[in-house]
Amino acid sequence: MGPMEPDSPLPNRLTHVSDKHPRCMLAEFSSMRRHRELCDVVLNINNRKIFAHRNILSACSPYFRAMFNGDLAESRQTEVTIRDMDEIAMELLIEFCYSARITVEESNVQTLLPAACLLQLTEIQDICCEFLRRQLDPSNCLGIRAFADTHSCLDLLRVADKYTQHNFQEVMESEEFLLLPVTQLIDLIASDELNVRTEEQVFSAAMSWVKYNISERRQNLPQVLQHVRLPLLSPKFLVGTVGADLLVRSDETCRDLVDEAKNYLLLPQERPLMQGPRTRPRKPTQRGQLLFAVGGWCSGDAIASVERYDPQTEDWKLQAQMSKRRCGVGVAVLNDLLYAVGGHDGQSYLNSIERYDPQTNQWSCDVAPTTSCRTSVGVAVLDGLLYAVGGQDGVQCLSHVERYDPKENKWSKVAPMTTRRLGVAVAVLGGYLYAIGGSDGQSPLSSVERYDPRQNKWAVMAPMSTRRKHLGCAVYKDMIYAVGGRDDCMELSSAERYNPHTNSWSPIVAMTSRRSGVGLAVVNGQLYAVGGFDGTAYLKTIEVYDQSQNQWRLCGTMNYRRLGGGVGVMRSPQTDNNF
Repeated sequence: MGPMEPDSPLPNRLTHVSDKHPRCMLAEFSSMRRHRELCDVVLNINNRKIFAHRNILSACSPYFRAMFNGDLAESRQTEVTIRDMDEIAMELLIEFCYSARITVEESNVQTLLPAACLLQLTEIQDICCEFLRRQLDPSNCLGIRAFADTHSCLDLLRVADKYTQHNFQEVMESEEFLLLPVTQLIDLIASDELNVRTEEQVFSAAMSWVKYNISERRQNLPQVLQHVRLPLLSPKFLVGTVGADLLVRSDETCRDLVDEAKNYLLLPQERPLMQGPRTRPRKPTQRGQLLFAVGGWCSGDAIASVERYDPQTEDWKLQAQMSKRRCGVGVAVLNDLLYAVGGHDGQSYLNSIERYDPQTNQWSCDVAPTTSCRTSVGVAVLDGLLYAVGGQDGVQCLSHVERYDPKENKWSKVAPMTTRRLGVAVAVLGGYLYAIGGSDGQSPLSSVERYDPRQNKWAVMAPMSTRRKHLGCAVYKDMIYAVGGRDDCMELSSAERYNPHTNSWSPIVAMTSRRSGVGLAVVNGQLYAVGGFDGTAYLKTIEVYDQSQNQWRLCGTMNYRRLGGGVGVMRSPQTDNNF
């Protein structure tokens, strides 16, 4: 080859990032450990010797890094004794350092979690907490709560607290409840969010706890009874059951509490002057709305899986699958039914629609198809009609819009947008349908337009500050929030919101992760960002926006990683048997 001309193009390059290399490295290190090759430290736990390499342990565990890299005596020793540690748990954790694989189960989680805390293996701590969260049951939630408290697992502690409060009517029948220390009993029955039909249940639970060990606990009765809201009892129960109880009658403080409740019930005109913690009705968080994640792209293919999130338990549960795999699917809820519109099944662009009924946990395919195939489509409900906006059909990026009338099971076209948009986000606010961002087939867009169904016209509105395609958007507190997506260069974590009164966008704090192909939805008054792609990995994490603190926080993981999945919010069904 001759000399390159000064203005000739740069030579072609091929940059390779190996997925195989790290796996092979780990496999070789693991083999070396098994054969005790180049091992430079022996861990002695309860007379069990574990051979390892300092570099590997230090790279995985801040605990070992501090031990081997500082002035501690262990940094110079070839054999190190570790006390107060379960040897089997340590073996599993060391094996994880070499293999990136571990199995958490009922038989080992109670030793694995403390060991992971000691070694500061936060990933294993999170996995153990997730395992325990999935095991929550009325018979064990108090024990899991105490375990989480002991090991400072704050997220698990919060979830266990909420679970216990919501399921109190079953929890109070468990042996764990009868074994509670008095301080934990008081914390529980003092909660405003205790889910009981009547205050009689709280009194009965408190007395069952006292009578489980009368000789030791009768002294606690006055302290416990202060947190039972006696003024909320029926007069008959207060006089005939509470006032007649021998333990209550034999204690002066308890008698005073009963008299206070009698006065409250007998003197309604005086109640405004008698307000306090014991007169405040409990307000348990009701099972309100559920968040559904539908389809998407996972592990190199479109998926048909569906799962739903209950904010009350912070739990994701798999639901009935769709009949087709759908990535780039549009999702919306109309008349308490969830619609999945179009998408791509990994081979073909789709115009078919499926409809989900949460009461039966079943999908039906008897919905008329859209007039054209659409993936990366925006879907929303306005005035009882389902709109499908933009997308692509495999040939071109689309500007046309159509809407579905469920009464006629028919789609009809309306005015097209002024701009072709795929990966567009849509939202309904103030009687208008907004189309936000997306791509025109060449580059991402920051432009925004809105549709007026009364005039069948689109009008251009103020653009976003950032160009975004495959973004998430939702209406939250009378503003449109737009988060994530991708610009010309990278996946985005930034977020902004639109004020319709000023026709302007303003930034809010960025999410904790970059997310393209993200779903955004408001559930029980909170804004959730679901899944997406961060530029390296498909995500199954979700995060929630705290407006008062102006921050996002992670709050659990889905069962599946999802890029380009749809999200929809539905009211809890009348029965939860299907879940």
